[in-house]
Amino acid sequence: MNSYTYEELIKFFKSVLKKRNLKYTIQREIILKILYDNNKHYTPEDLYIHIKQEHPKLNIGIATIYRTLNLLEESNIITSISFGQSGKKYEIAIKPHHDHLICDICGKIIEFEDEKIEKRQDEIAKKYDFLIKSHILQLHGICKECRKKIKKEK
Repeated sequence: MNSYTYEELIKFFKSVLKKRNLKYTIQREIILKILYDNNKHYTPEDLYIHIKQEHPKLNIGIATIYRTLNLLEESNIITSISFGQSGKKYEIAIKPHHDHLICDICGKIIEFEDEKIEKRQDEIAKKYDFLIKSHILQLHGICKECRKKIKKEK
């Protein structure tokens, strides 16, 4: 699913760190590796728990995770979905383009691709002589499971 190999991504990440006079650390690499290997959307806290479970002896703090996520996002290696006051969830940015359905109750994120939507966006941009550089489509609502729970409670 990823369009870059992990080795290519690490090489790029190391070049970003070098340009910013930052050190390459195992903590930073593990954060990137988890995002690369898993098709999930992580909060910084989710990442922290995942790392502590997978690498219990690794010395890493939540501040390192936040700083690394900011660095990765600024470098366009990862992207985020904002949940307002609830914060952000992060995913690797090098996956093929996709959009998101987001449950406002449980926070579940469903990724989808739709050629008709992409084509329609291109048509609209052409109509207005507009060059699209990127876009984010997030559809908010209530997932199937949460609707079932609501129905049971009534």
